[in-house]
Amino acid sequence: MSSTRLPGKVLLRSCGKPLLQHLIERARRCPQIDQLVVATSTDASDDPLQSLCDGLGVPCHRGSLDDVLDRFMGAARPLAPGWVVRLTGDCPLIDPDVIGRVVSAAREPGVDYASNALVPTFPDGLDVECMRAEVLEQAWREARKPSEREHVTPFIHTQPERFALRQVRQEADLSALRWTVDEPSDFVFVSQVFEHLYPVQPDFRMNDVLELLRREPRLARINTGLARNEGYARSLAAEAGAAA
Repeated sequence: MSSTRLPGKVLLRSCGKPLLQHLIERARRCPQIDQLVVATSTDASDDPLQSLCDGLGVPCHRGSLDDVLDRFMGAARPLAPGWVVRLTGDCPLIDPDVIGRVVSAAREPGVDYASNALVPTFPDGLDVECMRAEVLEQAWREARKPSEREHVTPFIHTQPERFALRQVRQEADLSALRWTVDEPSDFVFVSQVFEHLYPVQPDFRMNDVLELLRREPRLARINTGLARNEGYARSLAAEAGAAA
């Protein structure tokens, strides 16, 4: 809720529902996910998220505002899972089929961590990570850099010599498409997608959005020109500046 560029973005409404509710409903359609937990902070600004989760019957874990890795670990630990999937609240168009592909890749023998965002080929906003629970716990115990604590998984995916990483790609590179919600123009775009597709097909998937953009190419121009993973890049730049 404390986003600097679009405060309260996950509770902005489209088709009568908060974006976070859309994300929850879409994630629940993935059969590989056994339990869904929303991890938010103890800051008072996140009280409305707790209320939404209570109303939807979704467990809500609250932890540190800044140490997101600790918060994420706190959400996962009571469930004693074998694998942990990470989705972010700014991705209301998340596709259950894409989640399933990443989970299947992570559960291949010898794999520690899988993601479709290591070498992006999916639209920005369909990012999924899945890791062994013990690997997440290693990161939680050992990560020291602020960027590793804030962005949860860099300790893992920046050490391919230590962890077995699996990249999930698709043939067509769609990484230039922006379906995440981090700026006001992103919300305009995502709202347009929901308004076109949700009333007639609530369970729409990535290919349905692509078909909509083929029919209505103007929609894709609503939020062009914005950088991918800007927050992580800023964290790295801040660390580099501090080291200099």
